[in-house]
Order: sequence, then structure tokens, then C-alpha cells
Amino acid sequence: MYIKKLKIGEKELENNLILAPMAGITDLPFRRVCKRFNPGLVCTEMVSSKAIYYNDEKTKLLLKTNKEKRPISMQIFGSDPETMGYAAKEVSKIADILDINMGCPAPKVVKNGDGSKLLRDLPKAKEIIKAVVANSEVPVTLKFRKGWDEKNIVACELAKIAEESGIAAITIHGRTREDFYGNVVDLDIIKQVKETVKIPVIGNGDIKDEETALKMFEYTGVDGIMIGRASMGNPWIFRNIIHFLETGEKLPQPTNEEKLKIIKEHIDLAVETKGEIVAIKELRKHMVCYIRGIKDATKMREYINKIDTKKELVEKLEEMFRN
Repeated sequence: MYIKKLKIGEKELENNLILAPMAGITDLPFRRVCKRFNPGLVCTEMVSSKAIYYNDEKTKLLLKTNKEKRPISMQIFGSDPETMGYAAKEVSKIADILDINMGCPAPKVVKNGDGSKLLRDLPKAKEIIKAVVANSEVPVTLKFRKGWDEKNIVACELAKIAEESGIAAITIHGRTREDFYGNVVDLDIIKQVKETVKIPVIGNGDIKDEETALKMFEYTGVDGIMIGRASMGNPWIFRNIIHFLETGEKLPQPTNEEKLKIIKEHIDLAVETKGEIVAIKELRKHMVCYIRGIKDATKMREYINKIDTKKELVEKLEEMFRN
């Protein structure tokens, strides 16, 4: 009833569950792990349009997609229409879908006028959207929050601007910038946005299990859902939600043996992609999430955060999951 194919422009997704773009999280190895559990679309980490404009090599690595199952959405951010247009032209050569970030609440992003700061300047937001759409070779989507703060709720207005400017689908996170990731997500504003436009609307925020996924669909009527933080240490969330929404039954949680197999795969992919030294350090935030619920997890977290070799990390994880 709720799981279905989702058309974004001329691109048709196998289903309407999407892995959210998350800075420092949705790199190539993690996206490949999540793809094993069948989300309809995965998104890269957001990349700076200025970095693309200046041909920054580190930024190019964030868009690496070798051996990765398609489709892939690539997200760009920035507040200069010309630079965003240039980035759109370049990134759309390798993306299946191009996403504009107008939701990131991070101070280092907002202070430059990017991300959710654009919720305070809708005329400029419109300029940026038009520049990206005009220069992209693929469908363009827009991700944004409900407003800057509770006194400045602009979600429906921005949704209309997006639709009129050629955006193929929108993702609405039901929090303000001031909320960051606190407070309960506002399902009412997501419902209002869905009722405001005819293009597909994807709901985002507080989807952490089967029940919250069902509630998002039932209450708001969205065309799809986007899952972010809840996928960390839990990439099988996509499979579980799909099964539940199609059958009404919950799948059992993976056994420790199954979890360990996925974790090892994640480690192998990360080391293969980034080299051991970088990969093991960057994997720490993922490992902390994978071991939630394991006996003595707090103690183990402290230990894992000091490990810097693949061999030691794997041995420690095997010890933890087999006890």
C-alpha cells in the first residue's frame, strides 16, 4: 500500500525509501552497505559548489561512485547562483539525480549564507533553484526544513517556488533550523507541504523504525520517506520497513553473526576505498552505532575509539559479538 515505485522527473526508483545525505556519513562504503537492504535511492554527502568551482580534489572524492549500484543522488550546497549553476552542470554529468541543500543547520554552513540560512532569503533561494535547474542534465530535487525558527515558517511557500521553478521532487524535514535535531518532528507541516504541491513530496525526520515510517506515510500522505541517522549502525532498517509496510509483519532483528558479517563488509569497503589509516579512524562513528545494545557497549566504545588498525578492530568486534 505504501511501498511503491517513485518517479522523480524521468527517473523511476524501485521503491520510495531513500537514504538521506549526511555529511561525514553517507560516503561510498556506507552507501554500498545500505544498498544491500534495497533503498530506492541513496544520496552522497553534500558537496560545496565553491569547491566544485575551484576543482578541489578532496571534494571530488566525495562523489566517487565506482562499483556502486544506481541510482545515486548527489547533493550540492551554496548561496551563489552562478557557482551553484556551474556545480550543477559538472555534478549532473555523473549523478542520476541532483539535490540542492537548503536544510543543513550546521553553524559553519549557515555562517556563509548556505544551507538553512537560505530559508531567510526566499528570493535568493529562487534564483539558486532556477540556476541549478537550468544547468542540470538530470532531475533536480530540493531538501529543506520547515523554516528558520517558529516565527519564520516558510515550507509551503518554498515548496511552491520549487515547483514553479522546475524542481522534480522535494524533501521536507519537519524541524526548523533553530531546532537542529531536537524537539519532535512536525508532521503537520509535512502534511501541509504535501497538500500544497503536485510534485512528489518526501517526508524526513524522526523515522527510526517500522512504526514511525508507517506514521509518516499515514499522517502526512507523502510519496516517499527519507531515513538518515536511524540508518547508522542499522542499514537493514530499509529491508525491515519495506517488509513491514508490505506485510504488516516485523522481521526479526539480525543475529550477532549477521551483524558482524555486515560490519566486516563495511570495514573492508572502507579500507579498500580510503586506505587503512584513514578508514579505521572514520569508521569509529559507525562502529559506535553498530555496537549499541551490546554488553558493556560504553566500555567497548572507548576501546574502539583508540584502535587504528583493521586487524585489531575486527578481532575486537569478533570478541564482542560472539560473547
